[in-house]
This record gives sequence, C-alpha cells and structure tokens, in this order.
Amino acid sequence: MSLKKTVNLLVIRKNGVIKQRSSSWWSQVAMGPPDAILGVTEAFKRDTNPNKINLGVGAYRDDNGKPYVLPSVRKAEEKLRAKNLDKEYAPISGIAEFCKAAIELALGANSEIVSNGLNATVQGISGTGSLRVGAAFFSNFYPGIKTVYLPKPTWGNHTPIFKHAGMDVQSYTFYDPKTCGLDFKGALDDINKIPERSIILLHACAHNPTGVDPNLDQWAELSSLIKQRNLFPFFDMAYQGFASGDIDRDAQAVRLFIKEGHKIVLAQSFAKNMGLYGERAGAFTVTTESQEETARVMSQLKILIRALYSNPPINGARIVAEILTDPALRADWLKEVKGMADRIISVRTKLRDNLKKEGSTKNWQHITDQIGMFCYTGMTPDQVEKITKEHSVFLTKDGRISMAGVTSKNVEYLAHAMHTVTK
Repeated sequence: MSLKKTVNLLVIRKNGVIKQRSSSWWSQVAMGPPDAILGVTEAFKRDTNPNKINLGVGAYRDDNGKPYVLPSVRKAEEKLRAKNLDKEYAPISGIAEFCKAAIELALGANSEIVSNGLNATVQGISGTGSLRVGAAFFSNFYPGIKTVYLPKPTWGNHTPIFKHAGMDVQSYTFYDPKTCGLDFKGALDDINKIPERSIILLHACAHNPTGVDPNLDQWAELSSLIKQRNLFPFFDMAYQGFASGDIDRDAQAVRLFIKEGHKIVLAQSFAKNMGLYGERAGAFTVTTESQEETARVMSQLKILIRALYSNPPINGARIVAEILTDPALRADWLKEVKGMADRIISVRTKLRDNLKKEGSTKNWQHITDQIGMFCYTGMTPDQVEKITKEHSVFLTKDGRISMAGVTSKNVEYLAHAMHTVTK
C-alpha cells in the first residue's frame, strides 16, 4: 500500500485557513488476539460465584489463595535498606555479585566451570529477558543451523521470543496426551531426526506447561543422543528449588550435561523460587572453552544488551545476591522454597485423593507424577468449557491448571467439579 493511499490527506479551506484531516498512520494495524492466561483472569474477576477458582495464573499462592512474599526476601530488603545504597545504573552485564551467585546456584558451589572462568554470565530481565538475550546471541553468532527445536508443548512465550530474534522455530515430541506423561520414545525418535548443529531447548525441571519431567536415567539417554547428534543444548531453568524443594535435584539435568562435556547456555529466573515476579531477576550464561573465549562472548553479550535495554534493574538482583551470599538468609530461603514446593506436592495428593473419593474411575496418577506449578489434567476443551460455565473453575483451554491456585479449602470443590465434567 502506498503512503499516499495510507495517509489519504484531505485539505479543507475555511475562512482562508487551510486545515488537514487524515486517517491514522496506524489504521492498518490489526487487533491482536487477547492473552490466553490474562483472559482467564479477567473472566474470573467478572464471575460472581462465591466458590469460583482461578487456576490460570502461574504465580504462587499460599493456602489462603493469597500472594506470598518470602520472609527471607523481607529480611534481605531490610538489610539492603540499612546499607543506604544508591540508585545508580548497574553495569551492562548486571550486578557481578548476583551473576556469580546465580550461576553457582545452577552449577553448584564447587563447579569447575565457574572456578576456571569458563562462563559468561549476564543479568537478564527475569527468565523472559534472559531467553531473549540468548536468542539474540544465537541469531548473531551461532555457527550452526539457526533453528531452535522446542518440546511440544512448551511455554507459550518461547516461540515468539525466538522468532522475535529472527530464529527459525521447530518442535520435537515430548508430551503424550494418552498417558498425560512423557512420550520418551517419541522424543528420542524426533531428536534423532533433528539436523546436526541445530539448537534444542530443554526445560531443566518442572516442565511448563505439562509438569512432566524426564527421570535421571532418561536425562542421561537424552544427553547421549544430543551429543551424538551434535545438537546444542539451551536450558531454561525457571523453577530451581520450586519443583522438588531441593535445589540440587532440580539442577541435576543441567549438571549432568556439563559433566558429560556439553557446552550449554542457560537461562535462569528467580520469579518462582523467590517469589520475585515483579522484580524481574534473571541470568543468562554461555559456557566457554577458555577465559579468552569468555571475554569475547561477554563483550558481545554486552553489545546486544546495550541495544535491547541498556542496563538491567538493580533491586531484584540485590535481593537475590543478598539471600544467596548470606548464610543465614540462604538457610531461611532453602526452608521457604521447600515449604512452597511441599505445599504444591501436598495439594496434588489431596486433589487425586478427593477425585477417588468422588468415585472417579479415571486414572489420575498423572496428577501426582507431574511436578512443579502446573498440571496437565487431561481435560478436553469441551470439559474445560463445561467446568468453567457450570462450576466457575477457570483454567486454560488445554486443560492446564496452576496447582498454586488449589488450596485445602477449595480442593474438594475442585475434585467434585472435575469428576462431574469427566465422568
């Protein structure tokens, strides 16, 4: 469409004064689709049923359904306040103390990668921003095929993040809807067909949105195949500690790949495991062959970040660094994150038990087999529509529920509703 046709200027002469009227410069911009999860929340707010339940939002809630600020975070904020810190810009790569603490949390305190300076770690704007920096780095510098293979399904923002950076996006089999579990054979078959030197994205733990994780033996087999196929592993770790309650167990896949000689990149988020959703604290790491390579990679990451957002925010990173480097605060946090994980695990058991009590003959084993914040229930879109319309239980159309929205007070009602629409 020509500029002349788009702007369509109309000149009017009135009382000797020339006026212009034009159509908008943006009249060709189409209305975008609403966000699926935010749409669930808006529908929930409009509902007047006193028993309504919102199972759409991926943010932790306590057993009263309220947002939860970790006590260790409050203590860290008090300590930071007492230091009377300034509000100057962080370095482009972020707060150094945060970056070191973040990668040590992921790889372990005794990691040879860290001790030998074989990691270029930068602070990112939580998990999303860290993934976006990584996508830009691959788009600009990766010498292999600039195609990233995502598990099917995957977090809804993965595809747009990589496409926004100019990457091609494909998928590999991961979830089996018949068992509500891992389709391991399908994953191996598909990965075996991925062209060499492609990029493969892996959820380190608590796969979003299915809650389905490989076990350690399966991770070992995946590592072997990915190495054999000469693929590059891109790990997304948004739930370390929040999945099982054990930070080391939740990092076992990442550490296994490192141990077996893979070079990896890693995106981390502290939204879930520290409840720092709005603080946007995350990190992106590239593992390298040498300190000299680390310096070169870091220089280019800084150039990319400078053009994307210039500098990362300081408050969330300061909180994370304070917690991870203060032994007392770290001990408190480890107890708190285990408490959050244990609550999620306990309501999974309660939901399954109550479905059985309702007389359901369906196999709900997958509810307790899955892990982390989300559960793929196996409910169909028609059943989702029915449970929302008739019982005011709000969730996404694919049957995914946020287990954080399930409490000891609403679990019986939820089980009854699920049984009613699935029997």
